[in-house]
Amino acid sequence: MDILGPFPPAKGQVKFLLVAGDHFTKWIEAEAVATITANHVQKFFWKNVITRFGIPYALLTDNGLQFTDLRFNEFLTGLGIKHKMTSVEHPQTNGQAEAANRSS
Repeated sequence: MDILGPFPPAKGQVKFLLVAGDHFTKWIEAEAVATITANHVQKFFWKNVITRFGIPYALLTDNGLQFTDLRFNEFLTGLGIKHKMTSVEHPQTNGQAEAANRSS
């Protein structure tokens, strides 16, 4: 999962894009949002990933504040989802999300 932006504000003052991709199928889910908070990330993940495809085994993110938030990590732990974070020195580890970001 990754966050893109900020972009110039669009209708509804949205200027960020939340992106999640499935490692095996390469399916991408994305949603434009006005602000980025751990709560927004959690709602996006619930609505666009879990309720549609089920609970994943793991979630790969960077070390952004929204992904390191205690409540977000408790949410993942409560569902049995392993949270794997990319190395600060090696963001290419999150290759699929980064590739999707380049092509959008």
